[in-house]
Parts: sequence; structure tokens; C-alpha cells
Amino acid sequence: MAKISKKIKMIEKIKKFLNDRGLDGYIIPKNDYYFTEYSNNNNLLKVTNFTGSAGFAFITKKKNFLFVDGRYTLQAKRQSGAKFIIKEIPKYWPKNVIIDKNFKVGFDPKLFTKSILNKYFGENINLIPNYYNFSQRKKNKIHKFYFLSKNITGEDYTSKINRLVKILKKNKIENLYISAGENICWLLNIRGKDLPHSPLANCKMIITSNKKIYFFSDISKSQNLKQKFGNIINFHNENELFKIIINLSKKNFCIDKNTCSVFDQQLINSNFNITSFEDPIYKLKSIKNKTEINNMIKAHIIDGVAVTKFLYWFKNNKKVCTEKIIERKLENLRKKSIFYLYPSFDTIAGSGPNGAIIHYRSNNQTNRKILDKDLLLIDSGGQYQWGTTDVTRTTSKSEVSQKIKNNFTRVLKGHIAVIKCNISKNFNGHLIDKLARKFLNKVGLNYSHGTGHGVGFFLNVHEGPQNISKYNYVPLKEGMILSNEPGYYLENKYGIRIENLIYIFSKNKELRFKNLTYVPIDLDLINFKMLTNIEKKYLFEYHLEVYNKISKFLNENERKWLISLIK
Repeated sequence: MAKISKKIKMIEKIKKFLNDRGLDGYIIPKNDYYFTEYSNNNNLLKVTNFTGSAGFAFITKKKNFLFVDGRYTLQAKRQSGAKFIIKEIPKYWPKNVIIDKNFKVGFDPKLFTKSILNKYFGENINLIPNYYNFSQRKKNKIHKFYFLSKNITGEDYTSKINRLVKILKKNKIENLYISAGENICWLLNIRGKDLPHSPLANCKMIITSNKKIYFFSDISKSQNLKQKFGNIINFHNENELFKIIINLSKKNFCIDKNTCSVFDQQLINSNFNITSFEDPIYKLKSIKNKTEINNMIKAHIIDGVAVTKFLYWFKNNKKVCTEKIIERKLENLRKKSIFYLYPSFDTIAGSGPNGAIIHYRSNNQTNRKILDKDLLLIDSGGQYQWGTTDVTRTTSKSEVSQKIKNNFTRVLKGHIAVIKCNISKNFNGHLIDKLARKFLNKVGLNYSHGTGHGVGFFLNVHEGPQNISKYNYVPLKEGMILSNEPGYYLENKYGIRIENLIYIFSKNKELRFKNLTYVPIDLDLINFKMLTNIEKKYLFEYHLEVYNKISKFLNENERKWLISLIK
């Protein structure tokens, strides 16, 4: 109750702020100045109690709205619904709830991009820059950057810089402002520890077409970078962007529309023409080289061992378990590897009705005892020294109903349809997404999230521009890594999801998917009468591959159990 009362008081303060500033509404995002998925500063949580990884609040004088995508609607209702009207995006945007054209909306210009504001409000709403001080931010601990060797990345930073500069020159771009830390980390083969779950560092950078580089970050954590890069890079504090910009002689800039804040864009636009709005690094890093793929395979073998050991333990454990115990058990199994660093996101361990909350996170209030009859949906991943993992399995300790089996099988058939598809024919995520939903759609069922997201190489567990969804038309290319995770969720009952990471390779001049994940699928949940011979053959071959990859790291009982699944 104390937490809720704090939220109420904060909402009241924001409404007073609206009156004092002559505003009709104020918009609060989850992201910080660096626009990363995971941040140490989460104003949205402070106001709404919502813990999801994406969403924003819109506080008006009369109403409070929380906008989230389909993954989070149930979670948002549970966590914030008492004081907020929950709206699902992209069905609704703030512009859909504003009637008065003279409505004045305040926003922090360092926390929004122009493209986001246009998406939210259109072009006719009065958007007024206003900074609201939510609370004194804790000073984050200083973590130094560190370097990845070429045997990890497969390409040194000079080669990457040369490739990037070639693109800039071809497109007549004189200056590129890199506002996404993940892109800088990829380009320079550096990593950091500024954020939870991702090996990223908060930084920004300018690179010119004649290879001059200006690096913006906390100087105190950049000392080792200076030693590494010498005179190649000019290092500056974060607040020195404008000072550098006004001294550049080149005439035009490229910025990224998704991560360059309104504040930074205005600084740049005051002295330069902005001719492009897409950072070319996104496309460069989306295509992994052979070394990166091979290292990801290594990471997934180790991760597969941990998750398989967990599934065997869960199936055979007679003691009463809770969701929190499940989280700790899986984390402890991952920690047994010396190459494991930390989770790639907060583990989702949703049992029974909690499994229907797509991005569920257990807490002291929701933590359930897991009954034998419950479905358990476990979605987790790890950051290893040379790779990022993400895997979901649904399992149960006892026989489930025929209806559940049928729905699980429909999800599985969609999962197999993705991995077996010819990418040359289904060349983008939009078309492949249709294949994954086909078997659920036949009986009037569906799921409210995309079928797959891009995955970074020892970077973000969610990476673009590649993904598998109804909204994505980016061509899929050899070397891309994605997730394959169709699902089905029955509110207040159960959730089903099967997720493997997959990568694209060329076979007989055709592009195909190949599994990176080596974790068995629960055969007890399958209605085999619904599977075709091709699908049965896939299951056999997949479990055989899992066995060949990880069996030598299992004990005798675990191996016997795993081999029993090859049928």
C-alpha cells in the first residue's frame, strides 16, 4: 500500500505541475537519454508501478493513461490498472484520446525523438518542451570500457570503421551522429557495464567522412580507451556535444530517427542540414560474420546444458516449488559455467495463470506455488563471454488436458513452419509471421506479440532492424540472428510459448534458418496425431542434434532422459 500511495502522490504532483506550467498533459517514457531497452533510471516505474520493458504514461488533468503493446496489457492491468486506463499500441496512441486541438502536451526533449512524438501525437498537437524533475537520480557507479579481441568479434575495429566510412561517402554523408550505444560498442569492439542485462556503455559519438572521431562519455571511464585508440579518437565529456558541433566544417549530418533526442537534433540542426535519419550501423551489425556465429553456437551449447539440466530437475523434483525457486535454480545452473556473466533479461517463470502474462515477472505478491497440473512457461537467457542467449520452454509435471495439448501442438507447428521455411520465397519477417500463426488462426486463435526479434552478438537480446512480425518488411539476409517464438495465452488460465534462437545461412543458393538453441521440447504436451510426418521428422532430428551437442556435459540420468526424447 505504501508503494501505491507514493504513486498517487507523484501523480498529484505532476497534475500540479501541469497547472503551474499551463499544460494539459505530460508524457513519461520508460527510456533514459540513451534510449536503451534496459536503464537504471526508470521514471515510468516511479509513476505507474509498471515493470515492463516498453511503454509510456500520458498524464492529463482529468485522466491517466498507460500505453503498452500486446505483450504487456495483462501485466499493466495488474500493476497499474487501478489508477491508469490501459491502452494497447499500435491500436491506440495518445492522439486517439485527445479531442481538443489546442491541447498542450509537455515533454522532456532529451527523452523523445521527433519520430516518436509524431507517431504518438501526429503533427497538429501543441508539443511544449518541459523538464519535470521526478527525483534526484542516483549517481551510477563508474564502469570502465573493455575490449573484445578479433578472435571474438571476427573483425577488427579499423575494418568496421572503413566499411562505415565507405557507406558515408557513397551516400554523401559528411558527419554521422551515433546516438545508440550498442552501435558504438559494435563499431569499436568495446563493451561496458552501465546497464542491467546488456554489456553496453552509455556513450555517443560523431564520425566524419574523413575518419575524424569524437567520443562522448564520462571521461573517468574512458581512460583505457585513450590508451587503446591513441590519436584515432578525440575524447570528450557527455555535455560537450555542442562545443564540438560548432567547430565542425562539414555541412551535413546523418542522425538516427529512433535514438537521437529532440534536444540533440535541435543542437545539430542549428548549424547543419540533416540529410538522413537512419544510422547505417544497424544494418551492418545485423549481419553476423562466421566467427560471431561460431561463438554464438558455443554460448548456446553451454546455455543448453544449463536449461536441459533445469528441465530434467523440474520434471523429477518432488518438492514444492515456487516461481522464485525456479528463477534461482536456473540462474544457479547457468552460474556453473565460468563463461557465464549475467542474465540477458529478467527471467520469466510464469506458472498457471501467470503464464498468460506474456512478460510476467514474479514478485512477493504474485509468486505462486507450482502445482503438478500447472503449465510452467520459463523464458530466460544469458550473457556469456562470447554470446547472447534467449530460450523459452513450456512444461508440466503431469498429464494435461487434450485442449491444452492441441493448443501446444498448434504453437509447435507454427514454430516448425518458421524453421523449415524457404527464406528466399518468404523473404521478410511479415511473410514468415503469417506462417507461424497459420495453425492457430485456423481455429480462431492468435497471440499479441511478434513471432521473433533480432538478437545482437554479445549485445542487446532485442536488436533491429530484423524481426519476424506483421509490421516488419526488412529483407532477411544471411548471417542475421532472430528468435522463433510463437505462443498462445489464455487469460487467467495458462500460457504457451516455444522459443529458439535461429540464424540464416545459405544452402544450395537458398536462404534457410538453422537452430542455435539446444534444449529439448516437452513431448508430453504434444498431440502427435496433429503432426505431419515432416514435423515428426523435424522433432526427431532436432532432439538428436540437441543430444549430440550437449550430452557429454550431462550426468548419466540426464543423458538417459534426453535420449528417451529421440523418437
